[in-house]
Amino acid sequence: MTKTNMANADFVNADFVSADLAKAHFGDIPRQNPCAQCGAPIPKPDWIEPGEGRISYLWTCRACNYQFEAVAIFDEVAVTHTPLAA
Repeated sequence: MTKTNMANADFVNADFVSADLAKAHFGDIPRQNPCAQCGAPIPKPDWIEPGEGRISYLWTCRACNYQFEAVAIFDEVAVTHTPLAA
């Protein structure tokens, strides 16, 4: 899945919802993450990029304009793909 501008979509993207709604809980989206530069709370990530065994979050602090990425890595891959060939 490519990056999706979640700020403009208010966390609802058709591709993300249809593919991952059963696996994701919208309550699990991090909120009020402190800025890595100044510590000000950031209400929600600008981008969310799910991947194999991880989710990347892009944060932008409105107080100091600092941007940073946080990555959540899971013990097991949450998405299982069916084999392409028999």
